[in-house]
Amino acid sequence: MNPNHRRTNRIGQEAFTLVELLLVLTILGILAALVVPKMVGRSEQARTVAARTDIATFSTALDAFEVDNGYYPKGKGGLGDLVVQPRDCPNWRGPYVKEIPKDPWGNDYVYEAPGRHNPKSYDLYSAGPDGRPGNEDDITNWTARR
Repeated sequence: MNPNHRRTNRIGQEAFTLVELLLVLTILGILAALVVPKMVGRSEQARTVAARTDIATFSTALDAFEVDNGYYPKGKGGLGDLVVQPRDCPNWRGPYVKEIPKDPWGNDYVYEAPGRHNPKSYDLYSAGPDGRPGNEDDITNWTARR
C-alpha cells in the first residue's frame, strides 16, 4: 500500500462534509430565530423598568423637596429645582438629585405641578418608546383609569 494513500484517507475522514455543515448552520439558525426575538423584547422591558426606577427616584426627591419647602416645585421646569436652588426657597437643602437624565428613549421626562391626574401634587411621566405623550405606552406616576 502506498503511504500517501493512507494520509489522504485520514484527512478525508477527519473533515466535515458539506451536509454536516449545512445541518449545523440550520440548527443554529433555528435557535437564533427562537432566542433573538425574546432577547429583543427583554431590552425594551429593561428600558421600561429603568424609566419606572427614574420616576421613583424623582418622586423621592420631590417628596424631600416638599418636606423642606412646604410645596412641590411649580410648573413644567420644576425638576430643575431639584438640582439648583430656586430664588424663593430659603429652606432648600438640595441638591436632591445630581442631574435630570433623559428617559431611556432619549426624551425629557414630563413634570407638571399641580398635576392633572394628581391635582394635590404633581404628574411625572415618560412618553415611552414612541415618544408621544398621552397613549398607552406612557410610563407614569399615576394609575390609568379604564
